[in-house]
Amino acid sequence: MTYSNTISLESNKQIKINFNGGDLSSDAGLLLIKEFAAKVGLVKLVKKLFHTNDSASFRLHTDADNLLQIIYQIIAAYFEDDCADELTNDPVLTAILDKGALASQPTLSRFWNRMDEDTLSQFDEIDSKMREIVYSIKHPEHMLFDLDSTLLNTYGKQEGEGFNYHYQAHGYHPLLCFDGLTGDLLKVELRDGTQYCSKEADQFMIPLMQEYRAKYPSLPLYLRGDSGFASPALYEACEENDCKYAIRLKDNATLRRLAADADEALSRATRDNQVDYAVEYGEFMYQAGSWSHPRRVVFKVEKPTNQFIHMFTFIVTTMESEPYQVIRFYCGRGKMENFIKEGKSGFDFSSVSSHSKVVNANRLRVHALAYNLFNWFRRLALSANMRKQTIDTIRLKMLKVAAKIVHSARYTVFKLCSSCPYKQEYYDTLENIRNLRPLPA
Repeated sequence: MTYSNTISLESNKQIKINFNGGDLSSDAGLLLIKEFAAKVGLVKLVKKLFHTNDSASFRLHTDADNLLQIIYQIIAAYFEDDCADELTNDPVLTAILDKGALASQPTLSRFWNRMDEDTLSQFDEIDSKMREIVYSIKHPEHMLFDLDSTLLNTYGKQEGEGFNYHYQAHGYHPLLCFDGLTGDLLKVELRDGTQYCSKEADQFMIPLMQEYRAKYPSLPLYLRGDSGFASPALYEACEENDCKYAIRLKDNATLRRLAADADEALSRATRDNQVDYAVEYGEFMYQAGSWSHPRRVVFKVEKPTNQFIHMFTFIVTTMESEPYQVIRFYCGRGKMENFIKEGKSGFDFSSVSSHSKVVNANRLRVHALAYNLFNWFRRLALSANMRKQTIDTIRLKMLKVAAKIVHSARYTVFKLCSSCPYKQEYYDTLENIRNLRPLPA
C-alpha cells in the first residue's frame, strides 16, 4: 500500500481518503504575522543588524533567514529544532521566508552554536530599535518596570545550571523585566541557577532606565519588585535615574514595632467583629543598617475574613501617593505571573537545551523576541475582540487556519478554509496592519 492509494472506511464505504489533496497548510495565520513583522520593520532590522561570527564565505540559509524561520516556528508552536525537518516544504513557511525549502534541523543546530556574546548585543540593539518603532505607533503615557525572576529547568550538566533553593529544583534563574501595562518583555538575562533574585539587579536595570531617560526624557518611570529585590543598590539606581519605585520589604520585628500603633488600632476596630475583613494603613521613615539614608515605608495591617491573625505588608517607596494607593499599585504586579506563564508555556522560554550557557542565553533571547513580536501584533493589529485572549487561544482561532495554495504564472493564491469561523477577524486584522504608520526601521 502507498500513500497515493484511495482507501474506503469500513465504517462508511461512501467515505474515501487519500493524500492527493494538493499543496495544503494548516498555518495560514502566519501570513498575518509576516505581514505585521514586515510592516513594523522587524524583517529589515534582522537582516540589517543580525549576523553571527561565521567563517564560511557562503551559506544557502543566511543567519537572518534562520533567525526569522525560528521566530515563525515558535509563534506557530513548533518549538523543537526537529520540527524544521517536518516542515521543510510547508507552503506557508516557505512563502513567508521566500525560500524553496526551510533550513533543516542540523542547519539550525549549527546556527545556534555560532551564537555568542556579540549576538546577544545585537538582540539588545534590535529590541531597542523595535521599541522606538512600536512607540511611534502608540506612545505610552508612563513606563512601568515589573521586575521578577523565574526558574528554567535544566537537564544534565549544563554550564551555569545549579540548584535553586527557592524553587527547590535545578535550572537557570533568569532576570526578567516586563512592561506591567502591556506585557512587553523589555529585558531578559540568563543567570546561573544559584543566583539570588537581587544579585546584580541594579546592573540589569540601569541600562534600561538610562535608555528610557535618554530617548523619552519626559516619560514617567516606575518600578515594582517583590521582597527578593529589596536591595539598596537597586534603590539607588532608581533614585539616580529618576525612576519611582515600590519594592516590598521582608517582614521583621523592627518594622512591626514601627507599625504597632496601626496594629493596635486594628485590634480595637475588630474587637466586636472577628468575622469580617478589616485593614489599617500607615507610613513611617526607616533606615536599615545597609541604607545610606532614611526612606519612606508604607504599610498595611489586615485581618483576613474569618481569621484572628494580623498580616503585615511593608513597601519601601519614593512615590508620593497615599499609603493605600501605593499598596494597591504594588499589588498590581500580580499580572507578572501571567506574563511569565505565557512566556514559558506559550513560547517555550525553557528551551535552554544546549550545553553552552551563552548559546542558551541566545536561545532565551530568540524566544523572547518571538514573544514580543506576537505581543505587539496582538496589541496593535489583532482584531479588537480577540486582544485579551492568550496565545494558545489565538493560535487555535487565527494562526491554525487551513489553506490550499494555488500557483499560477504570476501569483500564488492562498485559499483559506471556507468554513473558518473567524473570517471577519482575519480580514479586520489584515486591515489594521495596513493602517499602521510606524517609524521607518
